Amino acid sequence: QVQLVESGGGLVQPGGSLRLSCAASGLTFTNSAIGWFHQAPGAEREEREQISCIDWSGSPLYYKGYMEGRFTISRDSAKNTVYLQMNSLKPEDTGVYYCAARGYRCGADYSNYGDWGQGTQVTVSS
Repeated sequence: QVQLVESGGGLVQPGGSLRLSCAASGLTFTNSAIGWFHQAPGAEREEREQISCIDWSGSPLYYKGYMEGRFTISRDSAKNTVYLQMNSLKPEDTGVYYCAARGYRCGADYSNYGDWGQGTQVTVSS
């Protein structure tokens, strides 16, 4: 049974940084892809935006709207954890951040992922 647990969210001022963690169990990174998603306040589950993904080989992928280099995905196979480093945070980055898993390759969007964590809240405000 796959379990994903996000942590690292919180309140941060504009321009600040956070590092989110996604601790995974019940899967191995060598046959899984892990994605990070952002759900904005008031958005439906189906409107979660994919930020980034790291595939089975460790190759990162960044999606439209998140290619400017503020966010960086990485993984630590020894800890079975995927990270999302978020820099230069903006108020519009506020929301709940989720990690999700699927087999091998990164998915195109929310509907391609079957296993989800419970999310971690990020609030960017002065």
